[in-house]
Amino acid sequence: MINLTRLNDIPFTLNCELIEIIEEVPDTVITLVNGKKIFVKESRQSVVNLVKLYKKEVLCQTIPGNDK
Repeated sequence: MINLTRLNDIPFTLNCELIEIIEEVPDTVITLVNGKKIFVKESRQSVVNLVKLYKKEVLCQTIPGNDK
């Protein structure tokens, strides 16, 4: 799950496993696997970085012997 901000300044949390496409046109638009589009304030690269960080945290928790 990643925290993002809608264009109207309302924060929300998104299940990043549902992301299919991230575009900047010029606003950042996230298209989910069900076709729903969400416009966010964060840049495309920021969303990508948040997803990478989330996945890294999840993987670190599942690796046996990782005491982070």
